[in-house]
Amino acid sequence: MSFTASVLRVMIASPSDIPDARDAVEAAINDWNNANAKNKQIVLLPWRWETSSVPLLGGHPQSLINAQGVDESDIVFALFGSRLGSPTPDAVSGTVEEIQRAVDAGKPVHLYFSTAALPNDVDTRQLDGLREFRTEISQRGLLGEFATTAQLGHEVWKAVEFDISSLGLAGAAPAVITPSGVDIRVQPQQEREVSGVDKKGAPRYRTKRWLEVTNDGDQDAEQVSFESITAAGMLRVIAPSQPTTLHKKTTRRLPIALSAGVDGAKLRVTWVEDEETREKIFDVY
Repeated sequence: MSFTASVLRVMIASPSDIPDARDAVEAAINDWNNANAKNKQIVLLPWRWETSSVPLLGGHPQSLINAQGVDESDIVFALFGSRLGSPTPDAVSGTVEEIQRAVDAGKPVHLYFSTAALPNDVDTRQLDGLREFRTEISQRGLLGEFATTAQLGHEVWKAVEFDISSLGLAGAAPAVITPSGVDIRVQPQQEREVSGVDKKGAPRYRTKRWLEVTNDGDQDAEQVSFESITAAGMLRVIAPSQPTTLHKKTTRRLPIALSAGVDGAKLRVTWVEDEETREKIFDVY
């Protein structure tokens, strides 16, 4: 059935070395649409130059991408892996030019850097340029990181919800009905913090990670327990040693530790509701 909605175009910008991350952002946007578009009366339209741009002569390719992509978009997600990208007439790379153009136009720009292992054939000049750019851009706002595409998908949802509220569109949605019973959701979170200084006095950083487990329902979850599951590597969840209660409309923070090479990490949440044991498994990394 048709419905009236506000349409926001979301540009996905990045160099060519992280196609999986670009796919993950588009998939997260599509998943958000499937879950929220009708109720919130908002549709997100992903824009990628390789699939959405119209072939056209009459200018430098980057200027055409700027006109068709950046200028017509409402939100920009910019991603970097191990490359800064190819230079343009006006910037050190096309992606950097797109970021600057969007910022100058007052559009929300969400910038994420991959923390995954570097490829064996990494271009050291590109990597040095990327690190220099990151140092410079870090003085102009908050930067995000992602270790896996699953984590990046969670970050996209969080940013989209923030933008909808900031753009004044949250009120377009009808009144939210509180889910009946227990309604569990899990959101991975992380932040960088200073862990000390090196011999030259420069700060050292470490990444602090945790899972936020929320009960959005109108009923307490009793005898709640948590179990980590991984396809490879290790995910350690620092959870209560005994089953606990997750009260309605509350969130519990669970610190976590990840080993190198962790993949397919999930969290199994088990609880008792209406005297029945229930469980749900969430992708987290």
